[in-house]
Parts: sequence; C-alpha cells; structure tokens
Amino acid sequence: MGSISDSPSPQRRHVVLFPFMSKGHTIPLLHLSRLLLSRNLAVTVFTTPANRPFIDQFLSSSTASVVDLPFPQNIHPEIPSGVESTDKLSSVSERLFYPFTLATKHMQDDFEKALSSLPRVSFMVSDSFLWWTLDSAVKFNFPRLAFYGFNNYSGCVFKTVAEDRLLHGAESDNELITLTRFPWIKITKQDFDSSFGKHSPEGSEFFMNVMGAVVKSFGLVTNSFYELEPVFVDYWNTECTPKSWNVGPLCQLKPKPQCHDPKPVWIEWLDKKKVEGKRVLYVAFGTQAVISSEQVEEIAKALEKSELNFLWVIRKKESFTWWDSEFDERVRGRGMVVSEWVDQTDILNHESVEGFVSHCGWNSAMEAICAGVPILAWPMMAEQPLNARMVVEEIKVGLRVETCDGSVRGFVKAEGLEKMVKKLMEEEEGEVVRKKVKELSEVARRAVEEGGSSWQTLQSLIDEACSN
Repeated sequence: MGSISDSPSPQRRHVVLFPFMSKGHTIPLLHLSRLLLSRNLAVTVFTTPANRPFIDQFLSSSTASVVDLPFPQNIHPEIPSGVESTDKLSSVSERLFYPFTLATKHMQDDFEKALSSLPRVSFMVSDSFLWWTLDSAVKFNFPRLAFYGFNNYSGCVFKTVAEDRLLHGAESDNELITLTRFPWIKITKQDFDSSFGKHSPEGSEFFMNVMGAVVKSFGLVTNSFYELEPVFVDYWNTECTPKSWNVGPLCQLKPKPQCHDPKPVWIEWLDKKKVEGKRVLYVAFGTQAVISSEQVEEIAKALEKSELNFLWVIRKKESFTWWDSEFDERVRGRGMVVSEWVDQTDILNHESVEGFVSHCGWNSAMEAICAGVPILAWPMMAEQPLNARMVVEEIKVGLRVETCDGSVRGFVKAEGLEKMVKKLMEEEEGEVVRKKVKELSEVARRAVEEGGSSWQTLQSLIDEACSN
C-alpha cells in the first residue's frame, strides 16, 4: 500500500478520492477506485488514521495509494478521541452527527498540504458531505465531483417535494400526496425525516454548505445505472444541476476472493445450507440504524416462529436490554446470529440466500439487485423510505413489511413480520419479485461491462473531467 512518498507517476491521469468517514459512504468509493485503476488512472485515497486499516485491507490487492490525515479532536463532549467514523458514534442523532461532520472542515489545511506534495490531480471525487473539498479543488485548479449516496429517484423526489412545498398542505403524517411532476408516485410526510426542511442551526449550516458546494461542483457521481431509472436520470440531467454521472452498480467491481482466504464462519454455515438444499433469509439493517430492544424481540419471535432458515446480522447482543439467551439454542441448525461486521456482498451472492430483510440503504439495495435477491423493505432513517418505495413500487423487486398502524415508520409485530417473510420466501408474491430482480441483475451486469451504459458514462466522465 502506497503513501505520499510513493504516490502515482505524474505521467498518468491522477484521481483523488475522499470518502466520508462512514462505511456506507466509504465502500462505494473504494469500489470506484478499482474502476478508475482499471482505466489506467492513478488513484490516491484520503482517509484518517482510525479508518485507514479498513481501507488498506479493502485495497490490499490494488495499486491505489492511501494518505491519512489527522482527524479533529475535542469536537463534542460525547465524541471521545479516536472516534473517526459515524459507525462508532454512540448515536447518529443530529446532536452528534452535525458536530462530527462540520468538524471535518478542520482537516482542510492538512488536506491541502498533502495535495501540494502529490503529482498533479486530474480531478477529485469527494463525498458530498465533505463540502469544503470544493474550495481545495478550486485552489489547486482541478474539477471536483461530489459522490452522492442517493439514487436519482430519491434525488428527484426530494427536489420536487421541496420546490413544490408538497408537505405543507398535508393534514396528517400518513396522507398520500401525489407528486405533480411524477403523478404515479405518492408519498407521505413519514417518507421524510421529521427534520426535513426544519433544521437546527448546525443542521442548517451543514445543508447550506453541502448543497452550495454540490451545485458548484463539476458533477455528481451516482451509484446507479441508466436502465434502472431512466425517467429520473433524464429528468435530473435535464432539469437539475450538476450532471448526474451514473457509473454503477459499483459493487459489481469487487475482486474475487483468493482461494487461500479463510472463509468466515457464516459463509461456511451458508455452504452447509446449500448442501442441504435449504433457502436462507438474510436479515440486516446496516451499521447506522437504531433498533429498540422491543423491536429486536419481535424480530426474534418472527424468525423463530417462521421455521425459515435465516442469517441475522445484528449489533452486539449485549447492547439490547432484551436478549433471550436460549434463542440461539432454540434456532440452532436453521438460524445463525452474527454480531460483527460482515462482507454483505459475499452473503447476498451466496447461492443459498434467496431473500433479504433490509433497511433499504441504497448500497444494500444495489447489492441485492446485483445478486438477484428480492428485498423485504423495512426503512429506518434518512432517504430509506424513498428507496423502499422505489424498490417496491417503481422497480418492483421487493415487498414491504407490515407495520402495526400501516404507517411508514410504525412498529412491526412478530406476527406481521412472520407473515411477510413467508410471503417473500415461499409464496407467489415472492416468486414474482424474485423473477424481476434476477432480470434486473442481468441488466446491471451488462451496464458495467465494456460498452455498457455505465462503462460508457465513466469513460465520458474521465474524458470531460480531465479536459476541463
């Protein structure tokens, strides 16, 4: 793994990537680094000391260089020294998230010192949350593209709702509202965080900084592909700025594991399920979702009563006030609970996995689509409710959990969850979405192959950015 001293040769086009300090934001840009390297570009990835080991391991078989910058200290009384990723925050509430993100501005001087010692940069892709990198790009005279974790569907819906003030006339949180520009789409207030359009002073500062920098950037790098959402790609690139460059699915570019790499225990368990001819339901809600002990108890009851084979990835069991110590024993043989970080693409691409209960973070949704695994959508936060609508209503590759009150963010009882996981895994509705997602998986594969839509888009991006 390189450092500043052995950075890329100045004769090659050279790209800087700067992911935000969160695995969900970092992993897509690490996949992008491999894409750029495959086009004979040199790549330098910026990070922080605590995040570097993960990035070094991820890029161990590549020629990308990695530079770490000191992360600001003493940014909030509840953020201890050494916490350099939102995954490690005690909560992802506004109280901690905005101070954490705004503090990254203090990295700018060190970032620019590092840039001054690197070969000339052709262009940079930095996370949209790192708005201040635009100023650095202007100072060093190279284009900055913002990486957007959203898809075009969500971006277009957000923009339409904000500009047409559609939420202001709704009488209840669950009233269906028709989008004037996309009349087949109906949303509710609960599809948006309660803070949408109403932010704390720190939140307002953050969003003004981010949006101001995005609009002035050379473009957006979007982890999607044209065939998945052509209406929304065309709308964005006709009516909105800057241009959205759809170069995904980025997860398609993961290198194949080496034969000598030891298999994690959960992959060995899935191998056994494959030999037994058993279909497995995968359950995971990402690294940021906060789930109550009461809700965890209902999930456990549903999985136990369903009689389905399942792999459930959960935060540390001891972090929940409820955890039945005998649960693992009762489901032994057909259920496995994992309390550590897993490589989700390995799980979703395993032949035994045929359903995914997901929070519908966009990375997870794309990984499921690429693997041809249908989704049971259970959105938790951020733009996930819109992603869930896209998955279920727009591209029709999943079903939706049933909440007690029928609302977007309602509590899910064991009986309702058991009903829906069985529907996904064993009934006709599940087979319909399974067929659809497998068709889209093939389209996604073709998009990143030479001559495909995403392949051509990336080449155009490189040519235009490097000639700017």
